[in-house]
Amino acid sequence: MRACTHFDVKKRETHARDVLDKLRGLGIKRIVMLTGDGEAATRNACEALGITEFHSRVLPENKAEILRSLRDDGHIVIMVGDGVNDSPALSCADVSVAMKEGADIAKEVADITLLSENLDGLVELRILSNRLLERIHKNYRGVIGFNTMLLLLGIGGVITPATSAVLHNLSTLGISVASIRPY
Repeated sequence: MRACTHFDVKKRETHARDVLDKLRGLGIKRIVMLTGDGEAATRNACEALGITEFHSRVLPENKAEILRSLRDDGHIVIMVGDGVNDSPALSCADVSVAMKEGADIAKEVADITLLSENLDGLVELRILSNRLLERIHKNYRGVIGFNTMLLLLGIGGVITPATSAVLHNLSTLGISVASIRPY
């Protein structure tokens, strides 16, 4: 085990703050720290990271309650954790992320486990999820538009039902092939 110097801690703080700023820039509106640590330590950490909302001295079951409450209020909740004490909350989140060096139970419960200790994986995850949602919405609009056109052409007697069926299946195949291409 390697001893941490003040420089290492400051470097990690700066990196974590940069990651949080990038996540905010990618549409994450609310960042809340839930920790079992004392209030003074939590407040200091949050000030260093630019986090304005926190709950300190939180027991594992209370973390889960807080997440349920956020979900009940209509928020989409993403939980990032690494410890055994985070497992109940990870299981309550809409999306849960465990850290590479986290407890086995946290990695088992989480939807996603980062393959690096580096927090930049959270930014990459957000970018990929945004792109995926964009692709889903684009495909949905394409399917609805094309199928509406086929219906109108069929109702108007411009194409036969067999032609409509073939075009529909070809469009489905085309969208499926286009969807598997990498970004």
